[in-house]
Amino acid sequence: MASTVWNVPNVLSMIRLVFSGVLFVLIAVGAYLPATGLFVITALTDFVDGWWARHFHQCTKLGRMLDPFADKILICGTFLFLAAEPRMQADWRLFQPWMAVVIMGREMLVTAIRGAMEGQGVNFGAKWPGKIKMGFQCVAAIAGLLFLAWDEKTVPPWLYGTLVVSLWVTILSTLQSGWGYIHAAIRHEREKNEA
Repeated sequence: MASTVWNVPNVLSMIRLVFSGVLFVLIAVGAYLPATGLFVITALTDFVDGWWARHFHQCTKLGRMLDPFADKILICGTFLFLAAEPRMQADWRLFQPWMAVVIMGREMLVTAIRGAMEGQGVNFGAKWPGKIKMGFQCVAAIAGLLFLAWDEKTVPPWLYGTLVVSLWVTILSTLQSGWGYIHAAIRHEREKNEA
């Protein structure tokens, strides 16, 4: 049992949780450049643990819960901290509290649907739209942290543009991928009732 719990993917997910806590402290104290670097490293652990679990056949029930939980803490926490920054709130195109609510609401809904479906024995793992959404979320978070690391008057236009575009694409992809999970769950329930 110990080897199942302490395999590489699960340890990486646990490291991601610890790094996320350190990241939030860095954002809170205004250390945005170190926070950017730590965010990149932390996000990369998600890619590595998924690849490792598939490549070395180390997918476990614990990992199926721990990995998405660690992802949600990283993304939702980062979005919350960024949305709380006055420089973001001053520009309606940048991180706003309602955006963090949309992200968190989608994640809670998908978690609930996934739990219900997998409780019925249905494999309801991450789909490609969800992975693409995660990619956009990471780009938006990195751009947001870099934006805050720059002096307000010298932020390069390319960075501002990247932040605005990635953030709004994130919101759209979050809604679209969330609807995909809802639609899949509805379709499964219909098929089950017709069987």
